[in-house]
Amino acid sequence: MNRIDETFAACRAEGRKALVMFVSAGDPHLDVTAELVPAIAESGADVIEIGVPFSDPMADGPAIQEASQRSLAAGTTMSGILNMIRQVRQKTDRPMVLFSYYNVILQYGVEKLARDSAAAGVDGWLVVDVPAEESGEVRPIIESHGLHWITLLAPTTPADRMQKLLTDATGFVYYITVTGVTGARDQLPDDLTDSLRNLKAMSTTPVVAGFGISSPAMAAQVAEHADGVVVGSALVQRLAKAASTESGIKECSEFVSDLAAALR
Repeated sequence: MNRIDETFAACRAEGRKALVMFVSAGDPHLDVTAELVPAIAESGADVIEIGVPFSDPMADGPAIQEASQRSLAAGTTMSGILNMIRQVRQKTDRPMVLFSYYNVILQYGVEKLARDSAAAGVDGWLVVDVPAEESGEVRPIIESHGLHWITLLAPTTPADRMQKLLTDATGFVYYITVTGVTGARDQLPDDLTDSLRNLKAMSTTPVVAGFGISSPAMAAQVAEHADGVVVGSALVQRLAKAASTESGIKECSEFVSDLAAALR
């Protein structure tokens, strides 16, 4: 069984919601990411999304755009990220999902990356800019290596298309809580509860919600109607603003611990 499936089954058995954390790989450099990932896993992150830097991250807001720029300036490559994941795998068995734009994957080679990422310890891919209808060539390749193709759904997804996507979903479904780009927000849409309730009723795959979640209280609110929550920009910002690497990892770990406590 894939580690993602095992994790969501364990969360259900324990009566709690899953905490999915996004980290920007290579920000400020990969040595820091190699320390950060095990630290937040130890603090309560159930699944970790490894964000691959890209020069034009159209779905991301300022925090993650700037993190990508810092990472690329530091010379981060896909090969370097996979080496980092191999190191991290010696310290944690938490599921890791490669969060990437397709251009980066194409440059590396789809088949090669599927093979190499699975060997490094990756459990799934979330390819931001490849809609389900265009995933026919890529998805079978990664699934042949035991990786999950993570499905993205948005508030603007039509009901008939949503049902089709849910039927084909594996691992977990990532529901985007707001239209627009990523980034911490002070409040979430009024209709989010109804949207998640309807989605959960239609889905046999775990549903997590992300984009905009910035606090433990907000995470708990969203988790009432989902199987888990995703937090990214709020973590990236904490690391970026910290006075030192050591204090940044400590602050991020404490934040993750608070988020995890809110989901129990």
